[in-house]
Amino acid sequence: MVEAYEKEKEIGYFCGMNIFTHFGYYLLMLKGMFTSAENKKMFWNEYIKQCYDIGFGSLPIVIIISFFLGAVITVQTAAQFVNPLIPITTVGIVVRDSMLLEFAPSFLSIVLAGVVGSKIASELGNMRISEQIDALEIMGINTKNYLILPKILACFTIVPLLVGVSAVIGVWGGYFVGGLTGSVAPEIFIMGIRKGFEAHYVTIAFYKSFIFSFIISTVPCYFGYNVKGGALEIGKAGTQSVVVSCILILIADYLVAAIAI
Repeated sequence: MVEAYEKEKEIGYFCGMNIFTHFGYYLLMLKGMFTSAENKKMFWNEYIKQCYDIGFGSLPIVIIISFFLGAVITVQTAAQFVNPLIPITTVGIVVRDSMLLEFAPSFLSIVLAGVVGSKIASELGNMRISEQIDALEIMGINTKNYLILPKILACFTIVPLLVGVSAVIGVWGGYFVGGLTGSVAPEIFIMGIRKGFEAHYVTIAFYKSFIFSFIISTVPCYFGYNVKGGALEIGKAGTQSVVVSCILILIADYLVAAIAI
């Protein structure tokens, strides 16, 4: 009874901490990662495993969402341009810039916060409540370096690649559906894509992807690593990580847009 009471007290304390306390523990977690790996081969294997899980695990949903985003933008934009004074090539411009600046980096990152973030939080949370993390620490292994840092590095590697794939698939989806439905002729759509292209939009998209990948990886790691309780708390940690990640992504999206554009 005493042990159960103490466990509930710990859970309540963690959930009741204010935002500044959470932020302090979050920074301490990040600080604890930066030590040399005890076994570089194991660290490399874990990094490759996380890259594979995040990349191939998220690729189908990225392709599906990006294709239909491009298709919807094309159809809806073409339907609005009934004024003969507006050239139909504008549809290609809108699809290209929308995918590069907003939908590929921002909307996709919100989706990945749910797909990847919940997976990371539940994985670490399960290891915490099953005392696997405690066992690793008893053996002298820096669990923050071994378990968290590979996930963050994998997100830094894979998320920008997924953003690039998303932008290409979205534009192609608009091209394909525009020609299929007769909304925009393919050659006119291509003219719109090439017209007035701003190369720094690509740079902004990748800036966003790196910032968002940091949020997608570190926030779920924090909530999953610090789970206290049982299976119910793992679910709550996953939900909290997704909610906080989405809010931070939207705030960061506004700040980058306000500064860079």
